[in-house]
Amino acid sequence: MSLNPADVTRAQDVLNALREEIGKAVVGQREAVDQVLVALLAAGHVLIEGVPGLGKTLLARALGKSLSLQVARVQFTPDLMPSDITGHAILDTTTRGEGNALGTLRVLRGPVFTNLLLADEINRAPAKVQSALLEVMQERQVTIAGETHRVPEPFLVMATQNPIETEGTYPLPEAQVDRFMMKVLVGYP
Repeated sequence: MSLNPADVTRAQDVLNALREEIGKAVVGQREAVDQVLVALLAAGHVLIEGVPGLGKTLLARALGKSLSLQVARVQFTPDLMPSDITGHAILDTTTRGEGNALGTLRVLRGPVFTNLLLADEINRAPAKVQSALLEVMQERQVTIAGETHRVPEPFLVMATQNPIETEGTYPLPEAQVDRFMMKVLVGYP
């Protein structure tokens, strides 16, 4: 299979325009932007590490806006539950009636049902929550009340973590870090 030079040129133009658009919001982080774009094009997820205030969250939001993607953000905290990110089923009692004495189960989808999920400070959530997210990243689907639901395509997780504040954190196990295509280190511009 040979590549059409016009297609290659068009792809370069699109990437350059995307870089420029993200650069309007994120200044001085060209390498980080390029690495995130590589992961996006390769359908991989990104773990972004850096101290607060360097634009990790801004980078995710700018990427989503530049591509008109649906973006959701979850602030990971120690009290987060797996269903807080995946969703859960509730009993809808308004549907009670003949043959349906209690009502019906209704699925409420969580924030993972988006194109770009910003998992802010992923290392602040307990292992069960991290595991639920990492499963969605690998399988690109969620099972709620025995029913499987696919997440939208494209689906990209950009997770952030702060390398210097370790009090009250739950480091990602090495066996689960492999769900991320790359780890982007964001330093001072």
